Amino acid sequence: MRVLLIGANGYLGRFVADRLLADPAVQLTALGRGDDADVRFDLASGSPGALTRFLDAVHPGVVINCAGSTRGGARELTRHNTVAVATVCEALRRSRCGARLVQIGCAAEYGPSQPGSSTAEDAVPRPGGPYGVSKLAATELVLGSGLDAVVLRVFSPAGPGTPAGSPLGRLAEAMRRAMQTGDGELKLGGLGAQRDFVDVRDVARAVHAASLSAAQGVINIGSGRAVRLRDAAAVLARVAGYGGALHELDGPPGPLRPSIGHPRPEQLGHPRHDVLGHRADPDHTPHAAPMAYPYPDGCGSWQQADVRTARDRLGWRPRINLEESLADIWMEAACRI
Repeated sequence: MRVLLIGANGYLGRFVADRLLADPAVQLTALGRGDDADVRFDLASGSPGALTRFLDAVHPGVVINCAGSTRGGARELTRHNTVAVATVCEALRRSRCGARLVQIGCAAEYGPSQPGSSTAEDAVPRPGGPYGVSKLAATELVLGSGLDAVVLRVFSPAGPGTPAGSPLGRLAEAMRRAMQTGDGELKLGGLGAQRDFVDVRDVARAVHAASLSAAQGVINIGSGRAVRLRDAAAVLARVAGYGGALHELDGPPGPLRPSIGHPRPEQLGHPRHDVLGHRADPDHTPHAAPMAYPYPDGCGSWQQADVRTARDRLGWRPRINLEESLADIWMEAACRI
């Protein structure tokens, strides 16, 4: 099976590539913007015609799109998450290869959920920020393309390679600094949010399964269990052997509430971020009006996936528990110089 993987060097893409390379039946070609891609191509600026010619030459049976951007303003997110997918869909429609498309979506497309609920694929999406909007637009393009296509809505990925700026990455970094300096008290903000964490290696297994299946439409990929960030922090402390006290700052996370336990963002020369790891509005001032959504990822205080469709249509279940994911995150943080 010839597979074209777009975004092989990204956080998810690296594990998808490893999973596919372990399958002797797969012949993998990586397309991306980096020098180490088999073929260099920028989806946000390249033409559908150029991509069509490449598809006709390589003739893949499956195209997997793991490319995209999680940071930046609305224009940048639209270019990399929506325009790029429009290019892929148009190229596949023009191509003679007849490839199946596996598109990586995200839980931010759903927006806030009712606490205690599990979000199924038929929920009406109400994204609460530009990232979720850009990814939802991409999903709608795929679903309306007429292609043999499936969209995997991935909830909160965790495990090895977790970016230092992500929620769990920032928790690990704050704990590493506290242990390095001998600080017996760690204060963190924004730990009240509850998210559905799924190991990135389980995500790669789901992508592999989707590429071999005939399933179409949207399929949730998550653990099926929401975990409070403060509980994840407690598990991380146990894994790390941190014996200090964990204190949560009061109130929901906001764009001006820094995480404590590491230098303030302005001291590092970076824009402000909250503990959820999302960039705040650079033009926001202490006297500006509060944000419509107090959680910067636009997902509110709760997200939990209903993963029955993945079980029924892909034969997929998550295998790696959060403690193992956190142990791998801590291993990398502890080795960081």
